[in-house]
Amino acid sequence: MMLAVALAGCGADGARGAAKAGGKQPPLVAVVTPRPHRFISRIEAVGTARANEQVTLSSAVTERIDRLSFRDGGFVQKGQIIAMLAQGEEQAALAGARAEAKQAQHQLERVQALGARGFATGALVELQEATARRAQAQAASAEAQIADRVIRAPFAGFASLRTISEGAIVNSGAPIATISDLSRIKLDFTVPETALRSLRRGQPIIATAAAWPDQPVRGTIETIDPVIDPATRAVTVRAVLANPDTRLKPGMLLTIAIEAEAREGWAVPEMAITGDGADRFVHVVDAAGKARRKRVVVGVRDAGLIEVTGLPADARVITEGVVKVSDGSRVRIRGGEPKVVAAP
Repeated sequence: MMLAVALAGCGADGARGAAKAGGKQPPLVAVVTPRPHRFISRIEAVGTARANEQVTLSSAVTERIDRLSFRDGGFVQKGQIIAMLAQGEEQAALAGARAEAKQAQHQLERVQALGARGFATGALVELQEATARRAQAQAASAEAQIADRVIRAPFAGFASLRTISEGAIVNSGAPIATISDLSRIKLDFTVPETALRSLRRGQPIIATAAAWPDQPVRGTIETIDPVIDPATRAVTVRAVLANPDTRLKPGMLLTIAIEAEAREGWAVPEMAITGDGADRFVHVVDAAGKARRKRVVVGVRDAGLIEVTGLPADARVITEGVVKVSDGSRVRIRGGEPKVVAAP
């Protein structure tokens, strides 16, 4: 009897030793089952902001600047005078041309009156009519020369910084000021030709500037270039953004997101996905309580979820504790039952 007790004691000590040596419990993991989710595929691009309208004003003639009528970066109205060039000689020429035109008109009226009473021939009347028209044309030409020396804003907008001063001589074609209409912004960007099927005029976009990453701006696609670049196989798209506070500036770089198409798919949390080169895997718990690595095909991401194909609807996908398991290792499920993936 004493021998049996001794042997039993030795067996108990051996079991406790085995538990200490190799009786480590399987890792605890959290699992979920895939759930249907509506995924929206997005097209992302980078674009450059452009003014709604922009023009660089220049002089049509070489002349001295008499007056500049805009402030650096100031707002100007349509038709507002931006610059006035010297026009002393032109004003004198206009006065002379108008005087000649007035005199020719009076002479024409006298000749016409004489012709009506038979004291002037028809040829004389026609000659005086031609003289009057020629004088009027000369006056109009003088007015046009003066108009060339008055630079006006063709539309309302913001003037550029001044780079020229009053009294300077400007050459024909030299820039005087740039006017930019910032009431809305045109945003040009390129996308692969394969994305054309997902784009249409009027489609909404979201644009974000690096200066205001937390304040995205909504806009719409205005037009799609009918020509594809044969070198890049890309097409240029132009969107328009409202810009009431003129926060967006021409030349800004913006990131663009376009909601292209929506579809139903199976979703699991992104944290469940592991990679091996180009392949993607999840670990699922089988009926025997063992982890099995399973290859899947991933798709669109959305709010922490990722689209997967290749899993049965009742698969128990490991989301927490993935780093603790390997293919075929035994696991313990936290809470005992898998959770359903929560909607985002």
